[in-house]
Formats: sequence, C-alpha cells, structure tokens
Amino acid sequence: MGWPKLKSGWLKFGGEYNFCAMPILDAHTFEFFSKSPEQTRRIGMRLGGALQPGDVICLQGELGAGKTTFVQGLAQGWGSLDSVSSPTFILVNQYRRADGETLFHLDTYRLESQPEAEELDLDAMLDEGTLIVEWPERLGNLIPRERLWIKLDHLADEHRQMNFNASGKRYDDLLDEIRNAMFGGG
Repeated sequence: MGWPKLKSGWLKFGGEYNFCAMPILDAHTFEFFSKSPEQTRRIGMRLGGALQPGDVICLQGELGAGKTTFVQGLAQGWGSLDSVSSPTFILVNQYRRADGETLFHLDTYRLESQPEAEELDLDAMLDEGTLIVEWPERLGNLIPRERLWIKLDHLADEHRQMNFNASGKRYDDLLDEIRNAMFGGG
C-alpha cells in the first residue's frame, strides 16, 4: 500500500490564501485540515450552499470537535434567517430560510434508547427539509443509508481534521461540488 495521492492548491479563507494538501482517499471521501474556527465555518458555508431538501448530513465528533461551529457555517451558507445554537438540551432546532425551506439540526447526545430515537420521526423531518445530525452513531439504523458523514477531530487549540464520507450518488455529487468550490477542477 502506497501513500495517498494529494491534490494541492491555494485556498482563500477570509481574504487570506493558504496552501493546503488534501489527501484524495477515494471518490467517496476526502480529508480536510482546518486551522481555525473561521475555516471550519467556511467549509460549512460551502456545503450549506449546495444542500437540498431531503439531504442528510451526519456530524460525528467528541465534545469540542467543532460540530456547532461547522453547523453555524452550514446554516449561513444555506441561507438561514436564524442564528445557530447547539440543540443539546432540546434535541432539535429548526432554522428557516426566506423561501420557506426548513433546516433541522438534531443533536442526539442525550438520547437514552433506540425507541426514544424512533419518536423523533426523521422521515417527517426529511419530508419537510434538510437534516443535520450531531452524534448520528446514536441513531443506529435509523440514519438513512444514503448520506454525507463528516467526522471531526480536535487536533490542537484551533486545528480540526474533517473526514467527509459520501454514501450514495447524491452525496458523491455533493462532495464533488465541495471539492470544486474549494480546490477548483476535478
């Protein structure tokens, strides 16, 4: 097994250019290293701008890994009229957009059981809008098979590693959109 291929390029974040290498793991995944909360928000913004009703985005990571920061950018890129906060104590926050679309932000950290998770009615949320799930591993097989799974890891004070994994054609296309927006070309 050899070293992964790297795609390198200059990325513009907040008016500042940074040279980054992005390992290309396969067509369904990529890895990104964020050096600041602003970069984490900006990649969220790029993803948010490409979301459609029915999309499922799963965010896995320990407390402090940057999930809420990422969702703040995602909601901003999506066009949310509402500010983002962690829904840990109420389970689901709803954000609205000027066109009437809804973004559901679900945090399953405090769920106690699978039956409790089933009461959330994910299908109804997906019928109405886009679904962002923090701590998706707690939902088990309730998470749709087709989704974009993002694992965030805390590396240092402001540095985060983000691994994106697409399951399904829609999410492969979404990853391609993000790659092109961030790095240009194919």
